[in-house]
Amino acid sequence: MAISNIKTIIKRELYTYFNSPVAYVFIVIFLVLVGFFTFMISNYPNKFTDLDETVAIAGFFQWLPWFYLFLTTAAGMHLWADERRLGTLELFFTMPVTCTQAIIAKFAAAWIFLTIALLLTFPLVITVAYLGKPDYGVIICGYIGSMLLAGSFLAIASMTSAMTKSQIVSFLISFVLCFFLILAGWPPVTDMLVNWAPVQVIDTVSAFSVMPHFLNIQRGVIDLRDIVYFLSIIAFCLMTTGIILKNHAAG
Repeated sequence: MAISNIKTIIKRELYTYFNSPVAYVFIVIFLVLVGFFTFMISNYPNKFTDLDETVAIAGFFQWLPWFYLFLTTAAGMHLWADERRLGTLELFFTMPVTCTQAIIAKFAAAWIFLTIALLLTFPLVITVAYLGKPDYGVIICGYIGSMLLAGSFLAIASMTSAMTKSQIVSFLISFVLCFFLILAGWPPVTDMLVNWAPVQVIDTVSAFSVMPHFLNIQRGVIDLRDIVYFLSIIAFCLMTTGIILKNHAAG
């Protein structure tokens, strides 16, 4: 019964996504940004020389955290804010579905939508294959890391969406949180902090960052610790979302 409820909500949410022109505009903007930054900013054809360029697909993966900083938080800001703004949250939970099932289903639908947008970048892989002999295992790892990163940011957006009735406020809060998780371990920032902060402090702050874990997977290293890190963020944020929603419904 639980699986049936989750599947039903996922289908409804996906229908809502793809029945709106906003979803297609979202995907088009994402693909245009990917193409522009990969081929223009990263100067892809001229930089493709070795395996390292294959790993990054000429800057594609290195730009993804910054794309997701805007796009994933935008995709998740409406998950619960709309329900609260329209006053349908209480009605939603009177249906034969638990809070946990609803949270998992709405999150899964949004994650599937983002995954579809990511997989539509497959022409980049075709380009890599045409220009050289890439390590497809490394590229697959890059996509796996990107999906986990998107899921982590989306879970944060789901949590902030449950906090407020305003999509804009939800977007801003989740943006700040995700921005911190990027900067905390971004190599240029940590290199700058080395000049005045103790190594222990830098290591502690970096431990909260998504970047070291994302970069490890991007390089083709599937470490259980990195997987657990991303899944922990998702689990923590979704559990927090449940607590917030239950408190709001009880109040």
